[in-house]
This record gives sequence, C-alpha cells and structure tokens, in this order.
Amino acid sequence: MTYTALACLGVVVTLVLDRWVARTRLTSTRDWWSAYAIIVFFQLLTNGWLTGRGIVRYDPDTILGSGRVAFLGDGRIVFAPVEDLLFGFGLVLLSCVAWTWLGRRSEQRSGAPA
Repeated sequence: MTYTALACLGVVVTLVLDRWVARTRLTSTRDWWSAYAIIVFFQLLTNGWLTGRGIVRYDPDTILGSGRVAFLGDGRIVFAPVEDLLFGFGLVLLSCVAWTWLGRRSEQRSGAPA
C-alpha cells in the first residue's frame, strides 16, 4: 500500500471515529480548526526543514508527484509531501478524540457534570 493510500485511509478512519464511533465531533467545532491551524503551521515548518534539506527523503513511487523536492507543487507543500499533512491530521485528530472520549468517560463514572 502506498504512502498516499495509507494517509487517505488514516484521515477517513479518524473522521469516522470522531463523528460516529466516539461521537466527539471535534471536527465540527471552531475550537478544533483554530487549534489545528496552529498545529499545521508548525508541522509545515518542521516538515519543510527536514525534507527541504534532504534529511528525510521519500520513495517517489509511494507519494504523489515525483521525487523532486519543490517548495510548492509536484505533490508538495513547503517541501513536504502532501501525504504528511494528511497523516498529521489523522494523528492529531486521533489523539484529541481519544483524549476527549476518555475524559467524558471519566466524568460519567465519577458523576461529575459533563
């Protein structure tokens, strides 16, 4: 399975978890998207630094675009493959969904107001 397919699958799975399994619905809130915008900014800085300098390299057969490292275009944003943004979204959302879901369960068990 390619990096692209895994990244897309990760996004779909975490959205399903957020919306229908854990029912946290974080992606329907302004707070989530505001916080995520900050995260994406720093993710682009970090990924751009690592991929732009050639510290991290990707197999061109597993990502969108070619193996050419470009600032923008050819399947890249700030040097990093677009798949990195998809994986980052999935990982951050999964962490926040788990945190929120576990917090709600803890409140329900202790009888604290939700």
